[in-house]
Amino acid sequence: MRRPGTGSGRPETAVRQNDGAQASLQAEDLTLGFGEKAILSDVSASIQPGAVTALIGPTGSGKTTLLRTFNRMNDKVIGFRHGGDVLLGGRSIWHPAVELMALRRRVGMLFQRPNPFPMSILENVVAGPRAHKLARHNQLRAIAKDKLSEVGLWDAVSDRLSDSPFRLSGGQQQLLCLARALAVRPEVLLLDEPTSALDPISTAKVEELVSELKKDYTIAIVTHNMQQAARVSDYTAFLYLGELIEFDETSKIFTNPGKKATEDYITGRYG
Repeated sequence: MRRPGTGSGRPETAVRQNDGAQASLQAEDLTLGFGEKAILSDVSASIQPGAVTALIGPTGSGKTTLLRTFNRMNDKVIGFRHGGDVLLGGRSIWHPAVELMALRRRVGMLFQRPNPFPMSILENVVAGPRAHKLARHNQLRAIAKDKLSEVGLWDAVSDRLSDSPFRLSGGQQQLLCLARALAVRPEVLLLDEPTSALDPISTAKVEELVSELKKDYTIAIVTHNMQQAARVSDYTAFLYLGELIEFDETSKIFTNPGKKATEDYITGRYG
């Protein structure tokens, strides 16, 4: 996987650099597999701050394996192996000095289906800041209000913070999980088909949030929805049979792809 549109070096398109809170993710000659089975081979990529990068491709193409590798969620899967490297802010995520808990604070993840913790709405949001000791006890409620407001959920839950999150709708649960991820102030957000289990209205809300959040976070999203990839992403990477077929600006991928395989996939001829 190469950097979009250039073959090497940074993307030609200017990327917003904010207050230093963001970090790029770079895969360097990355090979991933489980046991004898290779999932991805020789992937090189640069996912930059200030932009959303969509990972698309048929089921089994390696999208989610790649995404989960970015915060080492595959490490304890039996048989998982990797070659090459992933750099976060220029440093290997497998460096011996990198603590896994600290890495996952920097690289947050939102899953395909909402996964609230079995605790109150308030406690879901502040669980991370409490565990990482990012705030004093008397600051936790303010953090919850800030993050629930950021995802547009505060008005709906402000008078029921002690309620179970499982009483919320599916869309609200996913927004709660997003607020929980944001509460630890990550640099990177990994989104694994975050709207696949949601209704169209909730999907639109999450997509709107993604467009806003890229101002402050490096974002990579796996999606099977080609319209969604076209709407929310700045760059698109097309993976097929464990290889990166094409990686470029989304506008180019969807209007003038450089590879026939890419065109066939985005036009629905297979996948």
